Amino acid sequence: MTTKATIATIGQYVDQEVLIEGWLWNKRFSGKIGFLNLRDGTGFIQGVIAKQDVSEELFATAKGLTQETSVRVTGTVRAEERAASGYELNVTGVEVVAVTQDYPITPKEHGVDFLMDNRHLWIRSPRQRAVLKIRAEIIRGMRDYLDNNGFTQVDPPILTPSSAEGTTNLFEIEYVNGEPAYLSQSGQLYMEAAALALGKVYSFGPTFRAEKSKTRKHMIEFWMIEPEMAYVEHAENLQIQEAFVKHMIKWVLEHCPQELKTLERDTDALWRVVNEKFPVITYKEAVQILQEKGHDFPYGEDFGAPHETELTNHFDLPVFVEKWPADIKAFYMQPDPEDPSVVLGADLLAPEGYGEIIGGSQRIHDYELMKSRYEEHQLGESYNWYLELRQYGTVPHSGFGIGLERTIAWICGLDHVRETIMMPRLLYRLYP
Repeated sequence: MTTKATIATIGQYVDQEVLIEGWLWNKRFSGKIGFLNLRDGTGFIQGVIAKQDVSEELFATAKGLTQETSVRVTGTVRAEERAASGYELNVTGVEVVAVTQDYPITPKEHGVDFLMDNRHLWIRSPRQRAVLKIRAEIIRGMRDYLDNNGFTQVDPPILTPSSAEGTTNLFEIEYVNGEPAYLSQSGQLYMEAAALALGKVYSFGPTFRAEKSKTRKHMIEFWMIEPEMAYVEHAENLQIQEAFVKHMIKWVLEHCPQELKTLERDTDALWRVVNEKFPVITYKEAVQILQEKGHDFPYGEDFGAPHETELTNHFDLPVFVEKWPADIKAFYMQPDPEDPSVVLGADLLAPEGYGEIIGGSQRIHDYELMKSRYEEHQLGESYNWYLELRQYGTVPHSGFGIGLERTIAWICGLDHVRETIMMPRLLYRLYP
């Protein structure tokens, strides 16, 4: 009986006959020999069919296959160094499951809008499959680090009574009792409560920002991993972030070599990130670097994309920018005891122009200081529970949030975050 195999495991069956269940990606025939590029979701492999080795009917069936027709193909596996997968299939049988006619995405060039309108089909392509596979492994690598370093996953609510950071870019809906509710921008505030119950925690889930931005780095719906840690202060928070990022990148390098090759990603640059220490500079030092490089950048402003790119090019590594002016950061960030005008927070900027991927800080744990921030920012009753965390067993604590899609874009070397998720939600795109 023929063994059912997947393309990912095909190397286990050299010189054996196997059955591959998948689809025809494309084909090429030259006289009495044909080449079938097959995919099954786990990878791609070339099937070779020779007219002299099969019946005329089978050869004609193979030659008549159309792009994305679903098929069951039997054949003998052989090692082939020149093949991308390292193996080829000498085809001995083809069974058509369902014929596809006029598949809309052909090998020719298509515009971005066309491909996005057909995203449900575009994800079948080698490049898009590679990105989604890497996305899955990035998530696994992140979870592996956290789960094996004493963190407990906790799931905060997606429907909230207020914003995490007091911004106005909220998706407002009417709750079942008629009150206003909002789609979560971040689970951080709830994770602080969880950290005081469980010590080290993390959340992983979708977040929503109703920003009317259409840059290559912004999405309306994106995913965040947000660790929070009791009894961890600013310096240790940075150490944990660096170890976390390095572990995640190493995981992808080890688990996705073929996908990274498909994307033509410079893996030497990623290995350098794994092996070298991340620079840490203050916001003030960052401003000085920008000014020395000719940027007319005033102290007290947030960085734009050109500034983040300049800073990472200066170091050619991910760089922490710490101790930002308190005026431009969130109300909950702990002031630096040596200079209360700045906070014990940091952004991690990814190299190669990908910008901020992590934002983190030590949180205010003093009740009186947090109460004064409430008054200053005119926070309403919906935040009362958060203030109470400073009344009942408060401790120094820190955390951070990492945006999954920006991280994927960086690791994959993509030009735009729209390719980093199955169905991107962008300023002017809610379909498919």
